[in-house]
Amino acid sequence: MDAIIELNGATIYQRDNIVLSDVTFTICKGEFVYLIGKTGSGKSSLLKTLYAELPVDEGVVNVAGFDLTEITRKEIPFLRRKLGIVFQDFQLLDDRNVEANLEFVLKATGWYDQGEINDRIDLVLDKVGLKDKRKSMPYNLSGGERQGVAIARALLNNPDIILADEPTGNLDPETALDVLKMLLRISEFGTAVLMATHNYGLIQKYPGRIIKCENHQVICSRIE
Repeated sequence: MDAIIELNGATIYQRDNIVLSDVTFTICKGEFVYLIGKTGSGKSSLLKTLYAELPVDEGVVNVAGFDLTEITRKEIPFLRRKLGIVFQDFQLLDDRNVEANLEFVLKATGWYDQGEINDRIDLVLDKVGLKDKRKSMPYNLSGGERQGVAIARALLNNPDIILADEPTGNLDPETALDVLKMLLRISEFGTAVLMATHNYGLIQKYPGRIIKCENHQVICSRIE
């Protein structure tokens, strides 16, 4: 299988403090992986390293074809076009509708043809089951629908992997399950997903591969 993320012996710092050491794991195309650990264990620092928010200069860190120990500031936008990032708090623009939120991202990442923009918006909204919400304002959507739009936004540039940082953290259990199913379905179409979560109930319902941050280490396992 094609590796989308590969870390070998990496050390992750937050300022001058070691957060995680000797980090070694691989995520391949189409894999769905949970990222778990207590608050402060390093989950967010690991995700920030993967999208080049935090620098890394020890070990091997390859993400979507980029060597993050050698990446330049000019290359970071090109890396991020290959990643979809989903946050707990949605981060939608409340002054514009769903369509305009997605169009803003496409134009900011080099899309110019309006027909292609419209087609792409239709496609990603269809993937998350929200095609009928194209003209809706974010404040008129439920929490699950807003997170669905955030996932659609993450899919706009056909990323190799989605990095989801507690995407169900602000949602009720039923809606959280719907969002998880959405991300699982996306992985089945070939986009890898790394999802940080504290919600162990979701993992029990849909077991799978786990990366756990604990005591400055990363432990890989699988729950079936």
